[in-house]
Amino acid sequence: MNHFIFADPVKCIGCNTCMAACSLAHEQQGLLSRPRLEVMRYGNGTAPVSCRHCEDMPCAKVCPVNAITATGHSVHINESNCIGCKLCGLACPFGAIAPAADRPAGHPEVYEHYVPEEELADAPGSNYSMPPFLAWNVGRRTVAVKCDLCYFCSRPACVEACPTMALQLVDEKTLAELQNSKRVAALEQEKHDDDAAPAAITMSGVQHA
Repeated sequence: MNHFIFADPVKCIGCNTCMAACSLAHEQQGLLSRPRLEVMRYGNGTAPVSCRHCEDMPCAKVCPVNAITATGHSVHINESNCIGCKLCGLACPFGAIAPAADRPAGHPEVYEHYVPEEELADAPGSNYSMPPFLAWNVGRRTVAVKCDLCYFCSRPACVEACPTMALQLVDEKTLAELQNSKRVAALEQEKHDDDAAPAAITMSGVQHA
C-alpha cells in the first residue's frame, strides 16, 4: 500500500505550523519552498489537505511527460521533468497538487537597470489573490508540487512539527493498529449492548436474558 498523511480535524487548531515546517524542510533541500499541504477552513473547523498518494494515480495518467511516478510507497513528481501544464492538478480528486514558481538559479533579485514591476505594463505579474492555476510570474518557471512525504527525512516535517499531533503518517503498521483498535471497540460495544439488554418476560412469567 502507498503511505499517506492522515489529518484529524478534531485535533487541528489551524495554526499553520505544518505548512511552515513543510516549506522550510523543502527549501533546505533546494526544492521549491511552497508548502506541500494547505490548511483548509470550513465553518469553525480546520484541517490540512495533502496528497493521498492514490494507488491508481489519476495525476500520473494525465501527465504528458511521465513526470509523476510511484516510488517506494508514495507518488512523486520529478520537478526537473515537469513542464507546468497543470493537468495533474486538475485531475487530482483532492485538490492536493498546485502549481508553483521560483526564480531560476542565479537569477538576480535586482538588475543593474532596475524597473519596478508596476511599470512593466506589457508584462505584468499576477497579484497574490489570483488563484494558483491562473497565476503567472514573468521570468519564472512553473512546476507542479505536492506532498512527497519528505522522502529526504526519517519522518514528514509536518508530522514532526504539529503541536497537537493532528497529523499521522499512515503505513502498514499504523493501519493495522487502527483496524485492530476498531475491532476491539466493536467487541466492547457489543458486550456492553448485551449486558444492557433488558430481560424478556415470557407468557409463563419466566425471565430469559
